[in-house]
Amino acid sequence: MSAITTFPGPAAAGDLASFPSSSLAHGDRRIIFPGVGWETYESLSRTQGEGNHVRLAYDGKDLEIMTTGYVHEILKELVGPIIKAVLCWRGIPHFGSGEATLNAVNARRGLQADLSYGFEPDKVRMTREALARGSMDPADYPKPDLAVEIDISPSQIDRPAIYAALQVAEVWRITRDRTVIIEPLQPDGSYSPAGVSQFLGITVEEIRGWLTAEDLGQQAAWYRRLQQWAMGLGQPAGGAGA
Repeated sequence: MSAITTFPGPAAAGDLASFPSSSLAHGDRRIIFPGVGWETYESLSRTQGEGNHVRLAYDGKDLEIMTTGYVHEILKELVGPIIKAVLCWRGIPHFGSGEATLNAVNARRGLQADLSYGFEPDKVRMTREALARGSMDPADYPKPDLAVEIDISPSQIDRPAIYAALQVAEVWRITRDRTVIIEPLQPDGSYSPAGVSQFLGITVEEIRGWLTAEDLGQQAAWYRRLQQWAMGLGQPAGGAGA
């Protein structure tokens, strides 16, 4: 079982530049319940709902409950605009599913990512059609292709195996020192690091550069620079449809 001391006091996204790397270990708390059945996880997941800074993850045998701290949420709020800027200015069709609970019912595994996005044309179409119908049935919405994990405290369950069971094609992990790790899913069901995102066409160095920029304390200036950079990327190789 792991418990991480909560980071004291509120913070804004612009304050991240002043955090020493050692401080990024603070904020999240993880509790492990071994030997939990799928029905228990499913019941808790339904009761919990979405968007309350509590994450559940179940790897088929153990349940992890994590509460996120300020630094975790600050990093998430920085990564989101980077992704959105690239998607917008490169014209990449997509859907965002945020922190939605992702369950692989047949494999009896599930979790919540910090951010998640879908890109496959059929998935984008299915999502648009479900939204147009006003569907509230999770089964009408496909699983994402890209998931982002703010990984500032170590998980004690097999999260990669959960993502593999969900067939998530690419996982980003942002570590406590703001290192960016992009891991595409391999044919054998494992994840292996890569230097560039297959969906956004940007590198780990580019993402990390925005997360460690000197002007993070000046949010407006940082965001304007981000938009200008994304505008200059152009269409990804092969182009992008609407």
